[in-house]
Order: sequence, then C-alpha cells, then structure tokens
Amino acid sequence: MQDCCLNREKGPNQSLSYFSCRLISAAQAREPSGRRLPHPPQMLKQLTGRTVVSVTSVLPSLFPPKPFSCLPPIKLLPPNSLSLASPSSSRPRFYSLVSQISHQRGIFDGASFDPYYLSCCMPEKRLRVAVLLSGGVDSSVALRLLHAAGHECTAFYLKIWFQEDFENFWSECPWDEDLKYARAVCNQIDVPLEVVHLTDEYWKNVVSYIIKEYQCGRTPNPDVLCNTRIKFGAFMDAVNGMGFDYIASGHYASVIHPSSDETNKPSVLELSKDMVKDQTYFLSHLSQAQLKRLIFPLGCIPKEEVRKLATTFDLPNKDRKDSQGICFLGKVRFMQRKMIKFSEFVARQIGEKEGIILEAETGDFLGMHRGFWFYTIGQRQGLRLPGGPWYVVDKDVNNNVVFVSRNYFSIDKNRRSFRVGSLKWLSDRPPQETWQLQCKVRHGPGFYNCNVTIEQSEDEDEEVAVVQLSEDDQGLAAGQFAAFYNGRTCIGSGVISESWDDQGFPVCEKAMEIAKLEDKSKLGKPVKIKVKPESPLEDESVQKDGTEIEIAVGS
Repeated sequence: MQDCCLNREKGPNQSLSYFSCRLISAAQAREPSGRRLPHPPQMLKQLTGRTVVSVTSVLPSLFPPKPFSCLPPIKLLPPNSLSLASPSSSRPRFYSLVSQISHQRGIFDGASFDPYYLSCCMPEKRLRVAVLLSGGVDSSVALRLLHAAGHECTAFYLKIWFQEDFENFWSECPWDEDLKYARAVCNQIDVPLEVVHLTDEYWKNVVSYIIKEYQCGRTPNPDVLCNTRIKFGAFMDAVNGMGFDYIASGHYASVIHPSSDETNKPSVLELSKDMVKDQTYFLSHLSQAQLKRLIFPLGCIPKEEVRKLATTFDLPNKDRKDSQGICFLGKVRFMQRKMIKFSEFVARQIGEKEGIILEAETGDFLGMHRGFWFYTIGQRQGLRLPGGPWYVVDKDVNNNVVFVSRNYFSIDKNRRSFRVGSLKWLSDRPPQETWQLQCKVRHGPGFYNCNVTIEQSEDEDEEVAVVQLSEDDQGLAAGQFAAFYNGRTCIGSGVISESWDDQGFPVCEKAMEIAKLEDKSKLGKPVKIKVKPESPLEDESVQKDGTEIEIAVGS
C-alpha cells in the first residue's frame, strides 16, 4: 500500500533510518576490526574443525560488536550427537538440540528460562521478522521470544479503525497508552518500532463491511476480517518489499512450515497448546500465501506461562490486564475507564428505528425494540422483557420485527444443519475427506463433530458446504464464520448462510401476518406476560447479547 505511512519510533540507542536498520544483521557479523566474518555456520566449522548444527538461540551472543574473548566457552554439538524428535511429536524436532544447550546456557536476552519456549520461534534459522506489537502482554512476549531466538526483529504498531469524524466520540486518543507500552517494550532490547497507519484500509475492508452486514440482518465477525484483510493483508502488502522473511504476532496458534527440501508442500495451521485461548478460529480464513509467511511464537505456550514469561522478561506491561476481546470488539482500556458498548457504535452508524417484538409461537405483541440490527439469533440479554429468559429466534428484516421465544431449548427444535458460503481452504484446495471433521461455529474451546458435503450454490457461481453437526447448536447466526478442523489441523472456514437448515425456528402464521402490518399502532398495548417456570434445558452458554460487546481500537 503506497499510501501507508511508516513512522520511525527510535529506541534509546537507535540513530539509523529504517532502511539502514536492514544492515544491522551484516554489521553484527563483523569483528571490531571491520573484517568480514564467514556466515555463522561456516565460521563455527572453521573454529572447531567439525561440521556443526547452527543453533540461533545462542548465536546472538556470539555476534555482538565485541571481541569473542569476552564470551564464555560454549561446547558445540556435531549433528551425530543429536537425537531429534519427529515433526509429529509433541515437541518440535529441534527441542532436543535446544535442551542440550540449555544445560550450558539458559540465559536468553538477559533472562533465564526454559528454551522449549522458543519452540515455535524457528530457532534453527536466523531470520528477519516483522513483529506486530499492540502494547499488550501477548505480542510483547512474542517479540522477546523471537529476539531471544536470535532473529533480527522490527516491531510494527498498527494504527487502525478511526476516521476524523470519530475524534470527538472519545475523550482522548485511543492509541496513546498502547503505543507507550509498545515503545517501552522495544526500548528494553533496542528494537526499532514503526507506526503504520491503516485507518482507511480498515474502514474500507472491515468496518464498512460490518455495517452493511448488520443492515442486512446478519452478524459478521470483524476479527476474522481484520486478520485476513488488515494484519496479514494490507500490512503484509505494505512490508512486502522490505526483506522480511516472516511476519509474527501474539496469536495463540501454531504454523507448521515444510522443510527446505519440501517447499512444494503447504504450511499447516494447528491448534495452540492453550485450547481456551486458541485463536485458530480467527485465522481460519487466511490463504496459503498468507500462512506461509507467518510465525506465532505463543502457539507452544499456555497463557498462564506467557504471563510468567512477561515477569521473567520484566516487561513494562507485565501487570497489564488482558483486553476484553480482540481487534474490532472489546479492547477499550482508555476513556477514563469508561467502556464503549457496541450498541453505541451501531446506533451512531446505522441509527435507531423502533420496531415490535412478537412471540414466535403465538404472535403476541410483547414490546418494542430499537432496530433489528441490534439483535442476533440466540441473543438473550437486552430484550427487556419480563417473565424470561427470552431468546431472539428470528428477524423480519424487511418489516423491522424481532421474533422471540422462551422455548429456545425445546428438544424438537433441531439446529444442527446449515450451509456455509465464501469458503476458503488454507491449503488452497478442498479437503479430500469431509465426512468426519470437526467444526467451530464461534471462538472458544468447544468443537462439534461434523460431516461436510461440498456442492454448487443455486446460482452456481461458488461452492457451498452443507454442514451436519453431531448435536444441536442454539446460537447459529447468519454472517458468523464456521471453521473446520481435521484433528488438530485447521483446514479452512466459510460464512454461515441465512438459509441454514431451511427450517429455522418455527414462527407461527399469525406472527408472520402481524409482522407485515403497515400500521402497527393498531396492535395497541403489549400483552401482559406471564412468568414461565424455569426449564432444566436452558443453557447459560448460549450466545449473549451483541449489545454487551465493546468496541476495540488499535491492533
């Protein structure tokens, strides 16, 4: 993106321009005298007289701009002394190598920790990595691990989301605190920080799409779009010619890249070690070209251990709380502790339009709502109806009517079949076996077993997946993503269609007729709702009210 603006944020000892920083790696591989040294593996061979395996987790300490005499002796390991695990083992194949070195040298970046934490950092190579840094703990730990693994890192903070007409919607700059922490983290290890402005791209490719989807009565997932179109889309394009080998972030996911002699094989996206924090759902719509360029250092580490590493590294943000949500939804930590609800954003963008709420089974007029776009299927909170719990079960978009029911969990309301469009497979091709897969219909640790049938859409312009879940799900919402898995491997995703199951929740004919009335004032006052006894089938885990979601800013 030629209109992307790169601003240099210098550390305390940084005086080079950004493009001069690309020469740092070469400068570090010179002796104080200026004589060019061989490439690290060749130099190690000259020093020892033996062929060695290059371990970049210790190489950084070998190549600072100071004499080798300053360094303590390190025993070098020839290849035949190593016992490497297979790529399919529970720990990466270079773990044995890193473990042997840890007994002699367990200090990385001035901190002592188990070198297994470098497992997802590709420590067997020496790379130039662009690291997305948000100012939060996860991305900061990811940066420190990559730096400890010996890679040359440049951090990037993305300014996204707001256009000028939003400046007065918040009482202070939403980026200040995040950027302050990001700068402090980089200053600790003298890593350059670039600030990238992608506001226009974010508005065009994410926010505008979200507004249109809500206007059509669907519930989009902006986090998937932000990863696909911004972080690993517009940003990846912006740094494409800067010589970086990979782009990294603090996502909880794991990418398995093929070996150098198997470059024709695809890279694979796998579940992280922390199943609760796992974010493969939000990465499931990436292309193979995008996936091949990514590293996720936290894919091998549970969240609680990431917090401990933040303390070990003495990060400036080590005690900072996690954001409430990701990307577009939920990361507000400013505004004098005041949280902005998603409903406020929707009201600002789409407005409000009063409509009626009808009981799906009887057609009874129960109350009024602010506009159908504030509600999603399965929503429970925010309806303000007595005698509940009530759930949104359907919407009449043309007539601005919301249908609700207290029988959402009735065993005769099967919700296990739906269609998925806009399919994208991470290997760039549909899976050969689709009969026994797993599926996520929202972010979280829960999976469904499923069978998938690929067929042509009605207009035959794209393929759609017909999905049959192993059990019912009460929160299926058109516009959300369904991600597919084969064991631990995420294989792709698509957007849930509004025609799922073609059977929806049964809305009675009376309710449908009332919804079409042009003059709804004739309905009079809402009926008096009787309290219904609690049902043992009610499930508190169903999707909650979209109006409780909060807006995020920054990356």
